[in-house]
Amino acid sequence: MQIEYLEIVTPDVDGVCATYARLYGAEFGEPDAVLGNARTAALPAGGMLGVRAPMREDEAPVVRPYLLVDDIDAAAEAAVAAGGEIAHPPWELPGHGKFAIFIQGGIQHGVWQR
Repeated sequence: MQIEYLEIVTPDVDGVCATYARLYGAEFGEPDAVLGNARTAALPAGGMLGVRAPMREDEAPVVRPYLLVDDIDAAAEAAVAAGGEIAHPPWELPGHGKFAIFIQGGIQHGVWQR
């Protein structure tokens, strides 16, 4: 398993980015509109960390890992077959790949295809 994208949704984007920069030396870029205006930093083993503000008034803070998969559609189908519920179907993010989100056990899980 490899984390391709680790998403942090928080009302304190600048504070979280500053903390990760101080603790881990993370270097965050400018907001990326394709990723919901997340400020991103490279993860040491590959992939990205993205920190963004909630995109809706009812979106709660969350930490959501997206694990790398070879086939996003097959991964979404397997998640449902294993008891998960699709929260966001497979979706193309231009320049970044495809993602999907499922909920299982009250936890949001993401899958990502390059």
